[in-house]
Amino acid sequence: MKMNNQFLRGNLLKRYLYIILILGSSYLGAQTVTVSGNWAPTIPAITEAGNNYTGTYDNTSPSSPITISGTLPGSFLNLLSSNGAKITMHQAITVWNNSLVLSAKRTGGTTSINGLCVACTATINGGTTYTAIPQATDVTFVTITFVGLLGLGNSVNFSNINLQLQLSGVSVTIPAASYSTRVVFTVAAN
Repeated sequence: MKMNNQFLRGNLLKRYLYIILILGSSYLGAQTVTVSGNWAPTIPAITEAGNNYTGTYDNTSPSSPITISGTLPGSFLNLLSSNGAKITMHQAITVWNNSLVLSAKRTGGTTSINGLCVACTATINGGTTYTAIPQATDVTFVTITFVGLLGLGNSVNFSNINLQLQLSGVSVTIPAASYSTRVVFTVAAN
């Protein structure tokens, strides 16, 4: 009889844990990051002896904008306390040469608060100087701080973060090929 009671208690405990996990996951809304645009730098060919590549290229031209926007739901903001959120980045390499260095910085960026919120502010910080984007491990790109007393149905939208990419390390010593990579952005608690 003792064995049966322990079995029943164990099953009840598992059920309660599953219910808590289900309720917790429905309470936490999904934070999102949307990136629009892409960049394919044009590297000129060497046409005569003594000429080398310029070595560094960037997408500061208005014809190739890359923008980042997204949403932080109130349930996520409640968990953050006063620490804020961070947007991290890393490269997911497809074809790359390790002598090439890809870096990113931001210009601009706005925030807006949705829903009832008392004395609330949200600001975007950091990311205004070039930061090298590592392979596989995340590095912080920007932080978003939030201050205020949340009401119901709150969220913070961030938008118009213009992403400037820089490619450096280009040289005649790197084999001629089409290199490509993908930059992955993630939102997390700071």
